[in-house]
Parts: sequence; C-alpha cells; structure tokens
Amino acid sequence: MVTDRSQVWSPWTIDDIHAKAELGRYRIRGFSTFQKVTHFDDLTFLSTGLTRFPLEGYKEKCNTRTVLGALNAENPLVIETPIYITGMSYGALSANAKTALGKAATMVGTASCTGDGGMLQAERAASEKLIYQVLPSRYGFNPHHLAQAQAVEIVVGQGAKPGTGGMLMGVKVLDEIAEMRDLPTGIDQRSPARHPDWLGPDDLAVKIEQLREATDWSVPIHVKLGACRVTDDVKLAAKAGADGIVIDSMVAGTGASAEVLLDHSGIPTVPAIVMAREALRELGLYRKVSLIASGGIRSGADAAKALALGADAVAIGIAALIALNCNKEIPESDFMSEVGVPAGSCHHCHTGKCPVGITTQDPELMKRLDPDEGAERVANFINSMTMEMALLTRSLGKGDVHSLEPEDLAALTIEASAMAQIPLVGTNKVFGT
Repeated sequence: MVTDRSQVWSPWTIDDIHAKAELGRYRIRGFSTFQKVTHFDDLTFLSTGLTRFPLEGYKEKCNTRTVLGALNAENPLVIETPIYITGMSYGALSANAKTALGKAATMVGTASCTGDGGMLQAERAASEKLIYQVLPSRYGFNPHHLAQAQAVEIVVGQGAKPGTGGMLMGVKVLDEIAEMRDLPTGIDQRSPARHPDWLGPDDLAVKIEQLREATDWSVPIHVKLGACRVTDDVKLAAKAGADGIVIDSMVAGTGASAEVLLDHSGIPTVPAIVMAREALRELGLYRKVSLIASGGIRSGADAAKALALGADAVAIGIAALIALNCNKEIPESDFMSEVGVPAGSCHHCHTGKCPVGITTQDPELMKRLDPDEGAERVANFINSMTMEMALLTRSLGKGDVHSLEPEDLAALTIEASAMAQIPLVGTNKVFGT
C-alpha cells in the first residue's frame, strides 16, 4: 500500500535523529515504552452462559487473599489482594510520594517495596508490610533495615532497562538522597549493572542463603528478572532457591532509562507470564514458587488476566503513580509551561520537574502532593482493581481469583493467541503450537 508519508522515515524517526545529532548520545526519558506490543487488551474472558452458573456478587464472596513465598519462609507474605506496589526508589520519587504509597498499601492490606537507594524511614513507618530490595548498587543498603522487612527482593534486572543499572539524574541527587547513596550532590548516577559479590546462578544460591540467615529464615526471598531470556532465567532462579520470582516485562515503567532500551529490549508481559509458568511447571515448582507479573498492569481486568495466565500476583508502578495524580492537571500545576507538554502526555520523570510533586526533589513541587490525600486515591484505585477482579471471577462462576486459568480466556488476535497459548476467538486453534 502506498501512503502519503514514509513509513520508515516517520516524523518521530526524523526528530530522533535530530535530537541525537544535537546531544551526541542516546536519549533518556521516564515513563514506559512507546512500542506497540501485544498486551492484555488482546485477551478476553469467556464468562458464563449455560455451561456454568455465575456467582451472586451481593451474597457469594470471592476470595482475593494471596500468600506469596510460602515455599521456604516461616512467615510468607500474606496480602489481602493479589496486587502490591512495586519497587520505586526514594530519589526517583519524592518522600511524599513514597510515604503515600506506603500508607495506601497499608490501607488495603497489601505491601509496598523500597526500590534502589535504601529504605525511607517514613515509608517504613507507613507500611505495615514492606518488601526490601537488594540491588546491584547496594546504595543505602542496611542489614538492620533488611531485618525489618516482610519480604526481600533480589533485583537481577528491570523490564524498562534490562541488562543495565538504574539511572538517577543529578537534579534529584540532593541532600538526604546523596547522603543515603554516598554520592556527590548534583551528579548523574548510574547504578551498576550486576551485583558486586556474585555473578552466576550458583553464586545467587549462596546469596539467597545469606539473606535467609540474615532474616532468620522468617521471610520470603524473591528474585526480580527483566523479561528477556525468561525460560532459562526463571529455571535458574528457581533452582537457586527463590521463594518467588518477579517477571518484569518491557512494558514496565521507570523514572529514567535510555529510550533504546525502553523500546528495543525485552518481551511483553503476556508471553513472559506464560514462559515463566511453563518453566516452573517443568521443574515441578509451579504454584510452589510464587510468580509475580509486573509491567503495564493498569486495571483489575489486566490483573485478572495475568492470574489466569499463571501469575500468583501482580505488581503495579505507573498505575499507582497515576492514581497519585501523575499526568493530571491540578490547581497548582501548569504542565505546558513547566515541562513543555500537556497533562496526559508527560514522560519527563527524569527531569525532576514533576508538576504534581511525584518524581521530584524540589521542595516547592513536593508540596503539591499531600501524602494523606495521595494515599487515599491510591487505596481507592487498588480497591477498585480488586473489585474488578472479583467481578470478573464471579462472572466465570468462580469464588477465588486464584482459580482463574487459561481456559477462561480467548485471544482476539493471532499474535495474542500465539503469545498467550490460548485459542483465537471463533476457532479452536492455538497459533504458534
């Protein structure tokens, strides 16, 4: 088909070349990928008809309680909804944002996660259940803080920047953040790409054992992987002794990453879950080692589909920030004058100029986010997601979100059928098999 514009040399491509010619380096931005990929909207639930009967929402309950990391931990992580708040660092986010997320998690009976740079005391105080991340950088790492956690997450990779370390622009490396990370103030920071004290899966097994001893075998040890070579990575992490595996896809968000990684590395969430599920099944560890899906979870429908494909829980990041007011014009903000784009199109998290006080360390901008009001919005959002999951589950005639399975789904596109390994709507054919 002949079009009126080059499909290879699009305006975006031309602008990209111009920008790199000016900068002399790759471009950096926040938010998430701009790549169009197969996602949860390409799947649909097959609710009840005559084949089974639905459950009544007003008198028949749907269980959403979730237990993570029960394989080896004396005290697995028990949350009231299979949705928790993923690791986002104090530094990438403001103290007000981290505090609000911790409070919101407590309000709905779920967990929040620390992120790179160590534990913010205000978040620890706000979070009844906190997941402590162990990252390659070891910035802010404190074994006493580790011992306070309800779960530990070893970060091998992140979906938004797999195979590389985190980034924090110098405009955010200020005061307490610079001190916690032992970094010079105002200097751009790139975290190491790999852990300093271990390299391969055998070393990871030793590290997991060390963390078990440090936490007295009481809490789960999870491993977070960027979704790339999913099958082998999941098998290696499981064999190393992980109680849970977080698979973080290319759709995941970030405060700052190279655009080339955001748009040209990793695989989408849908096939990542399926590949991880089958890898655990081959080892006889499916439903024993917990599987957490991360990357582009926007609603209860997305979360329910992730569970149907084989996940035990999901972790949300950007969705929680949007609930905090990310990309929303508020009375104090003016997106066009402050970041140069209208609300709804902002991906300038890395600049530290967040007009709503979320991804900034500017004291005046931070004041625009009230932690208590923000917590209520995020709690409302997670509650709504949980209700959506329960509604869909009951419509399928089931009383537990963990009873969702691939048989409850159909694919709307051939690509989704191949990636999710479920039949295409209107056929009995699973493409790609």
